[in-house]
Formats: sequence, C-alpha cells, structure tokens
Amino acid sequence: MSLIDQAKEQMAKTVENTKENFSGIRTGRANPALLNGIMVDYYGAPTPIKAVASIGVPEPRTLAVTPFDASQAAAVEKAIRNSDLGISPNRDGNVIRLTMPELTEDRRKEYVKLAKGKAEDGKVAVRNIRRKTKETIDKSVKDGDMGEDEGDRLLKDLDKVTKSITDEIDALLETKQKEIMEV
Repeated sequence: MSLIDQAKEQMAKTVENTKENFSGIRTGRANPALLNGIMVDYYGAPTPIKAVASIGVPEPRTLAVTPFDASQAAAVEKAIRNSDLGISPNRDGNVIRLTMPELTEDRRKEYVKLAKGKAEDGKVAVRNIRRKTKETIDKSVKDGDMGEDEGDRLLKDLDKVTKSITDEIDALLETKQKEIMEV
C-alpha cells in the first residue's frame, strides 16, 4: 500500500468520525444518534444506551426508548435526564418518550457554531495526516529511497487527496447547517 493510499484511508476515517460527530448535533427532527453519547448505569457499569435499549422514531419529533430489561427503565430515564440534551423524558410503563422541543433561532445558531467547530476539528486531523505523510515522503527523498521527481509527484497527489477530503468535510458541514437552520 502506497503512502498516498494510507493517507487517503486515514483521512476517510476522519470524515466518518466527523459524520458521527455531526449526528450528535440536534436538528429540529428526532434522530436516534442524539443518544449515542449517553451512558446508563447498568448494574453498576457505565453502558452505552444503545446496548441496553432499543431506540425508535415513532413521530418526526419524538424518540421512543424501550429498555431490553424492564427493571432498568428508571436507570435509562435517569441517564437521559442527566444528559446535556436538555430533553425531559416521559415514562409510559417501560417506554420512555422524548419529545424534541422546537429550536429557537439562537439555539440553532449555537448548533451551527458547534457544527463548524466539529468540521474544523476534522480538517485539522486531515491536515495533520497530510503533514505526517509529507514528512515521510521528504525523509524518503532525503535518504535516497526515492527520487525527487517521484517525491514531487507524491506530494502533488497528496495535496489533491487532502483538498478533496477537506471539500467533502465542507460539503458535510453545509448540509448539516441547512438541516439545523431548517424550520
């Protein structure tokens, strides 16, 4: 596997990570990914909510969380209440319903800023991968393992890959911003 392919693979993982970070940012619609970061105290062990309950979207602005173990409904409800989502859970037997309130204009702008920050984190990670790969190429040229022409060609290819990946992150950000600002 060439250096460029390795860098491309690492950058693709960064894009996936950025997408996952975006999925945790609230929009006007209910999305099961909003609960990804919530940990439930499951018999004394912190466990991701996805591992202890099924999460469904019965209506556009409602999430239904059903614990696999009915005795853990209180623990799941407590974990959601204590999270930073700002949503109050309503328990109906074993089913916990979360109704997403309408987002205010100010709150939407805050979420856009948060999305921009996560996109910038992704771009910084991509640039770090580019820098490390460039250092490896420069070292190989200096040590005589590859010719200068080949090194220059690899650097041009690396720059093309870096540009395409940062453009992809920008496109993801633009889509997320539209999603957040959509009323």
